[in-house]
Amino acid sequence: MKKVRSFWGRALRGGLLVAVCAALLGAALGYWWLNAPLRLVTPLVDLSIEPGTSPREVATEVARAGVDVQPALLYGWFRFSGQARQIRAGSYELQGTVSPRSLLQKLVQGDEASRSVTLVEGWTFRQVRDALQRAESLKPDSAGLTDAQLMQQLGQSGVAPEGRFFPDTYTYSKGSSDLAVLQRALRAMQARVDSVWAHRNPAIPLQSADEALILASIIEKETGRTSDQPQISAVFHNRLQIGMRLQTDPTVIYGLGTRFDGNLRRSDLLADTPFNTYTRAGLPPTPIAMPGRQALQAAVQPAASKALYFVARGDGSSAFSETLDAHNRAVNQYQRGK
Repeated sequence: MKKVRSFWGRALRGGLLVAVCAALLGAALGYWWLNAPLRLVTPLVDLSIEPGTSPREVATEVARAGVDVQPALLYGWFRFSGQARQIRAGSYELQGTVSPRSLLQKLVQGDEASRSVTLVEGWTFRQVRDALQRAESLKPDSAGLTDAQLMQQLGQSGVAPEGRFFPDTYTYSKGSSDLAVLQRALRAMQARVDSVWAHRNPAIPLQSADEALILASIIEKETGRTSDQPQISAVFHNRLQIGMRLQTDPTVIYGLGTRFDGNLRRSDLLADTPFNTYTRAGLPPTPIAMPGRQALQAAVQPAASKALYFVARGDGSSAFSETLDAHNRAVNQYQRGK
């Protein structure tokens, strides 16, 4: 009997050893598989996970997109990790070294593929729309809309789009709507206009935040040198205070629209349009471009100056004058070479 018990004891210990070895081997293989690179059918795999997709369907979609993996095995890993229900919908790019572990981490973190589009200070809304149409992987939902229809979609019915979007670089996920980018830019501009208006110089003649936005757009178009913007703002504020016309070329050019051929003629300055500040007093009816942060600040915090005139020096800066005689001398010096 002792020999029988000894035999079964040795057999049991041997079986346990085999089981332990098998478990260790399985764990090692599992660890290796979780961290081993998956083969991608193409160098860049686009993976799109729609909202409501189950973890099992996600595993199938990964394989269908171009990842060489058994969906059942991948789904098993999702379940085993305890994070299967944390996988987020979105558009993902898979490239380089992608393991089952890093893949799940990407899907759980929502590390979506992103692109960016830059809206530049001084751009008109037409230029904004052109940039959005050229933006990579951005869904052109606004393409068939008029400007009025587009603003209605953004909840701004009856508001002209010009100057209403803050110039900045906006990132977005692949397949995002261009309307979503515009909505962010719209809110960014509204927030900045409200902020500068709340901290305006109380002595300025502007009556509303909207007028500040209009003036800021003119300042933006008048100079690319931000250090001159407070002085240029002072000139316009001084003119508004005494009822003098702004007489600023950028508004005339904007009013000409596509008719402007790069050469501003005297006849253009005399042709009356709602944006001709040579023929009409006060501010134009809408902004003429997107102002940046410095131009917005300058519009409500002008420099302390009595200047009524300025002329470009030719180096990007401007010369400022308080009288017409001084201005004419500056024009002769910097524009006519006298």
